[in-house]
Amino acid sequence: MLDHSILHVRDFALQSGLVLPDAYLAYKTYGRLNKYKDNAIVFPTWFCGQHRGNEWLIGSRRALDPDKYFIIVPNMLGNGLSSSPSNMPAPLAKSGFPKTTINDNVRLQHQLVSGHFGIDHLALAIGWSMGAQQAYEWASYYPNMVARLAALCGSAKTSRHNLVFLEGVKAALTADADFNCGQYHERPLVGLRAMSRVYAGWALSQAFYREQLDISALGFPTFDAFFEGFWEQLFVNVDANDILAMLSTWQAADICNNPKYRGNLPKALASITASALVMPCRTDLYFPPEDSEIEVASMRNAELDVIPSIWGHAAGAGINPADVDYIDRAIGRLLNSSANNIRNS
Repeated sequence: MLDHSILHVRDFALQSGLVLPDAYLAYKTYGRLNKYKDNAIVFPTWFCGQHRGNEWLIGSRRALDPDKYFIIVPNMLGNGLSSSPSNMPAPLAKSGFPKTTINDNVRLQHQLVSGHFGIDHLALAIGWSMGAQQAYEWASYYPNMVARLAALCGSAKTSRHNLVFLEGVKAALTADADFNCGQYHERPLVGLRAMSRVYAGWALSQAFYREQLDISALGFPTFDAFFEGFWEQLFVNVDANDILAMLSTWQAADICNNPKYRGNLPKALASITASALVMPCRTDLYFPPEDSEIEVASMRNAELDVIPSIWGHAAGAGINPADVDYIDRAIGRLLNSSANNIRNS
């Protein structure tokens, strides 16, 4: 039995100009929408993540309290639950799946939030990594709708260095002969394992590997066991074409790449009226604090709060308890800020 719901949208137009005849958005909700419909939070998923991967920040003792808020977790296009290369019919299946953007994702999510649920006010748009890129898009593309923004280890626009890192991930995956230009019949396991090793060197920091020489506390007695039991398991069961679809979306992420802002990034950032909390990690190798500082400088009402962690990009993933507590407290302060006009149902 599915633990999530599906919204079908007919003839959904993508930024590329192509149309998905039957786009579908998988989502899960937590809590109850109050009668004023002003307690909603949108919390999109991340690269290769699905809705269950966001549950670490949701709970009665957390800032995202389902007893108070109605939390909507939409699954990103390409993640295997929403429309993806692995679940579409021909000719949109496998390598025939069209390129999708962060803007495509957020416009589809808007049909769920506004069209399906009738919500015109979000208490918060929040996300980690690619989820943060979607949260940025929400706050910029629908500024009058979003009261608060929380971006965890993510950016409004993918940097050039980030794009180069992702090229390495793609190359490792597609170099497997079994990949066969995306027309494989069995998983290209050599490529999937290779890309997992590339990813392992970027998602955690140099300081993590320097200081966490004994990784037995994570349940892995050796580094080989860590690579195989954690990193490979994170990716080997994900469809390779789905991974490439999400990587394409990540590389193209840019809140000003739409007719509304026409490539003007400072204008797009300045359009965000939400009370914003931007939380990079001090040791993140591909969403570094320096990039966040530049983006925050163009925002109207943004606070930069650097996560003091050696866990690098993974500081925002809900793995390390100290990082979880730090983030949860910060989100709690944001939700309790003056922008809060949530009424009891």
